[in-house]
Amino acid sequence: MLEQGTISIHTENIFPIIKKSLYSDHQIFLRELVSNAVDAIQKLKMVSRAGDYAGEIGEPEIEIAIDKNNKTLSISDNGIGMTTEEVKKYINQVAFSSAEEFIHKYEGKSDQPIIGHFGLGFYSSFMVAQKVEIDTLSYQEGAQAVHWSCDGSPEFTLDESSRTTRGTTITLTLQAEEEEYLESSRIKNLVKTYCDFMPVPIKLDGEVLNRQKAPWRESPNNLSKEDYLEFYRYLYPFQEEPLLWVHLNTDYPFIINGILYFPKMRPDVDVTKGQIKLFCNQVFVSDNCEEIIPQFLMPMRGVIDSTDIPLNVSRSALQGDRTVRKIGDYIAKKVGDRLKELYRDNREQYISAWKDLGTFVKFGVLNDDKFKKQVEDIIVFRTTAKVAEKTADTPAVEVQSAEGDVWQDVTPSASSKDNLATSTPYTTLKEYLERNKERHENKVFYCTDEATQATYVELHKNQGLEVLFMDSFIDTHFINFLEREYNDVKFTRVDSDLDNTLLDQDKSGEIVDPTTNKTKSEVIKELFEKALNKPKVNIRTEALKSDNPQGTPPAVVLLPEILRRLREMNAMMQQQTTEFPEDHILLVNTAHPLIQNLANLSQGSIIQGEGLSPSAQLANMICQHVYDLALMSQKGFDAEGMKSFVERSNEVLTKLTEQVSK
Repeated sequence: MLEQGTISIHTENIFPIIKKSLYSDHQIFLRELVSNAVDAIQKLKMVSRAGDYAGEIGEPEIEIAIDKNNKTLSISDNGIGMTTEEVKKYINQVAFSSAEEFIHKYEGKSDQPIIGHFGLGFYSSFMVAQKVEIDTLSYQEGAQAVHWSCDGSPEFTLDESSRTTRGTTITLTLQAEEEEYLESSRIKNLVKTYCDFMPVPIKLDGEVLNRQKAPWRESPNNLSKEDYLEFYRYLYPFQEEPLLWVHLNTDYPFIINGILYFPKMRPDVDVTKGQIKLFCNQVFVSDNCEEIIPQFLMPMRGVIDSTDIPLNVSRSALQGDRTVRKIGDYIAKKVGDRLKELYRDNREQYISAWKDLGTFVKFGVLNDDKFKKQVEDIIVFRTTAKVAEKTADTPAVEVQSAEGDVWQDVTPSASSKDNLATSTPYTTLKEYLERNKERHENKVFYCTDEATQATYVELHKNQGLEVLFMDSFIDTHFINFLEREYNDVKFTRVDSDLDNTLLDQDKSGEIVDPTTNKTKSEVIKELFEKALNKPKVNIRTEALKSDNPQGTPPAVVLLPEILRRLREMNAMMQQQTTEFPEDHILLVNTAHPLIQNLANLSQGSIIQGEGLSPSAQLANMICQHVYDLALMSQKGFDAEGMKSFVERSNEVLTKLTEQVSK
C-alpha cells in the first residue's frame, strides 16, 4: 500500500452534507462524473496540441458499464489520467472556496440547486454509492497507475493499480436504495437528458447513447434551415413548426450561445412556464431559464448555453446578478432585432406570425423600456381598411457578421402566401393616424370583440371610418399604454358613442304633430321610455346615416368610454367580473323603417276600456323586443332573461300574423 490517510476537509460533517444536501436530485451524479470524463479527454487534446504529449490520442470515448451481480456502476474515459500526486491534490483535498460559509448556508436546504463550481462534482457520487473507487493512469511518461478507494467516511486508501491503459475509471458500489442505476434503461435516459450534446461518444454495451453535436455551438454558416427545424423537432417532438428563430453567438461582454425559437401558440400552453433549456458547456443544467429570460419571452423555446451564468447560487441571487440581467437584455435585444428584420424584409410573414407573437411583444413593450423602443414602430393591428401590404423575398439565412448572431425564419409555402394575400390587412398605429388625419385627426376607433361588436363595426365601415381590432386579452392594458404614448390621441371603442359622421344631422325632415306639439323623435323617445320603464336607461333618438336604412340596426346600446373603463378597472381591482351597467344609453335609429312603423302604430292606437288597444300593446312589446335585440350585442341573457325574450318573440310574431291574416 502506497499510502493511507484522512481526506483533507474543512469540516467533519462534509459527507452527510454531500449525501443529503449537495444536490436536490441524486441522479445528477452521472452528469457530474461524465462531465469530468469529458474534461479529461479535452485536457489530453490540449496537451497534445501544445506538443507536451507525442503519443496517440486515439478515438475519444466514455464507456459506462453495469455489473448487477456486484452492484457496481463504472464510468471510464481514455483521457489525460492522473498521477499519484494529482490524486492527492484533486481527490484527497475537497477543494472549494469558503467551505464553512457554503456548509452553513446550504446545510438542510435540499431545495436549493447547487451546481458545479465548488470542486464537488466527483463527490456527488457519494449521494448514491456506499463505496467509490478510482483506477487511473496518467498520460505522462513512466507514470504509475493508481487505485484510490473511499467508503464515504473521511478515510481513504491509495495504492498501485494494475491498469495499463491511459485514462480513468470511476467505480461506484451503489447503496441498496439506489440500485435503480443498475438498469440500462435508467442510464440511457439520464445520458439522453444530461449528456446528449457532450462532444464525446458515451457508450453502454457498445451502443453510443448521445448525439454529440450541439447545433448551437456550430457556426451559423454551417447550419441549413432544415438543421434548425430538425433540432427543434428533436427538442419538442409532435409540435408544429416554429414561426422563426434567433441564433445567439457572442463572446463579449459575456459568453453565450444558443438557438431560440418562437413556437406557434396553442391554448393548452402555459405561457408563464419557461421551456428554454439551460446548458453549461454543452452539459444540461435545467429545463427552464425563468431567472435568465425576460418574462415576456417565456413562450420561447430552445437552448441557452453560457459559462457566465453563476450556477452555484440560489434563484433569488441569480435574479439579482448583474451579468444575468445583461444576458437577459442581450437576448431581448436580439429578439427585437429579429422582429424588425422580418417586418422590414418580409412583412407578409411577419403578419402571419403576429397572432402568435403579438401578445408577448405587447407584454414586452409594457414591461421593458429598451424593448419598447426597439419594436414600438412595428406593432400592428388588424384593420377594416384595405391596406397595401409590403412584400419581399425572404432570404434563407441572414448573417450579421462572420461569427455573429444569425436570424432565420421559416419561409411560407406558396399556398400560405396565397392565404396571406386575401387575409384581413394589418396596420401600425402611425399608419392609421396618417391615413385618417383628414377625416378624423388624432382619433382612433377600435373594437375589442369582433362578434359582439359586429353591428357597430359595420356602421363605421359603411361611413368610411376605419376600425382597429384590439381584441387580445392584453389590449385592455395596452390601450392605456398607447394613450400615454400618444397623449393627443383619443381612443374610442365603437360601442361607446357614435361619431357625428355616422349620424344624419339634417333635422329639417322632422314633422311636429300639431295636437301634441312634439316631433316624431320625441314621440318615439316617450314610447320607449314608457314601454321599458327603466329610469337608468338613457333613451336617445338619432337617425343613422345610410343609403339603406333597412340594413342599419333599429337601435344600439352605447356604453360611454370613461364610465366603462372605470367599471372595468374597479372590477379588476376587486377581482370580480365586470357586470353590465344598469345606466347605459339606448340609441334608437329613427331612420329605420321598423322604428317609423312603430311610431305610426303607436300614434294610431286608442284607449279601450281600462287598458291599451291591441296595437298599443303590440307597440310596447316591439319596443321591448328592439331593446333586447340591441342588448344582445353587449351581454348575454341569464336563464330568466332568455325565457322572457323567447316568450315575447313568440307573442310578437303571433300578434303580427293575426293582423296580417285579418
